[in-house]
Amino acid sequence: MKELKRKQYERALEDLYKDLVNLQRWIIAGGKRVVLVFEGRDAAGKGGVIKAISEPLNSRYTRIVALPKPSERESSQWYFQRYVEHLPAAGELVLFDRSWYNRAGVEHVMGFCTQAQYRRFLEDCPAFEKLVTDDGLILLKYWLAVDQEYQEQRFVERATDPLKRFKISPIDLEARAQYAAYGKARDAMLAATNTKWAPWFVADFNDQRRGRLDLIGHLLARLPERCAPDKPLKLPKLKGKPAREHLADARLWIRKSKAEA
Repeated sequence: MKELKRKQYERALEDLYKDLVNLQRWIIAGGKRVVLVFEGRDAAGKGGVIKAISEPLNSRYTRIVALPKPSERESSQWYFQRYVEHLPAAGELVLFDRSWYNRAGVEHVMGFCTQAQYRRFLEDCPAFEKLVTDDGLILLKYWLAVDQEYQEQRFVERATDPLKRFKISPIDLEARAQYAAYGKARDAMLAATNTKWAPWFVADFNDQRRGRLDLIGHLLARLPERCAPDKPLKLPKLKGKPAREHLADARLWIRKSKAEA
């Protein structure tokens, strides 16, 4: 399949943006609490799809959560505790760029947790997700699938582009040698945590543009096709003559600064 051209992608994305805005209006009006979890291999495209979804939305009601390595204190807490505090309140949409599933992936493969902690997670996770979904939280979990060939192409691009090099961490470099191990960990994770109340959805992200469009389309189809009534706004008339900003001094200051530079 040919890669989707940028103009085609942008036109299709523009149409989806209208539906995303309507979806957010429904979330706000109904006081819904929605969580989207994005997991996948390094360079799968999690950041790109999160940016595409959040781009047209009101940032007051949309949060992106990408947690760093846990602190010493956080490491001593109940495992899910640091994630619970980021769950949404009424009217909010939260997008997790990696989530509590770190334990089933990078922590397990790279030896950052014990085998007992790993097994405990696989047992506890379905119960944790049932607890929050029974309380009314809407949880959608996406695994972004990418073949090793495409993943390596993206690593090369990041390694050679100064503007993208920050995306590669030392752990990412070590993980390249663990492709098969990550695959086994993924399969075990999906088998243990794919439930009726919190199923997994796998999206093909070999072509990231097609992947984003497909995922957003799926998201819109999974959530109720309802939105709050959209009434046109009626602006009140201005009283008196429109005021003008007094910018003369500021303009002079800008010119002066440029001259001094």
